[in-house]
Amino acid sequence: MPLLPLPGFGFLFEVIALIILLVIGIVIIVVVVKALLFFLPAAVIALVVWLLTESWFWAGIAFLIIAFISVTKRK
Repeated sequence: MPLLPLPGFGFLFEVIALIILLVIGIVIIVVVVKALLFFLPAAVIALVVWLLTESWFWAGIAFLIIAFISVTKRK
């Protein structure tokens, strides 16, 4: 039970809060998906390099190079 009940505003407040939280949640999901899609090519290349060389160092270097190329290509 709320401390200060507002007659007539309870349902409206809950609907507005729900809409705001839904928008925030959708924005967060979109940002996370875009970040994952951005790093996907670099991760795939790093995985291939790791499978070929079994070296975490060269896989990391490959990841950084492909990520840098992706950043410079987008701008």
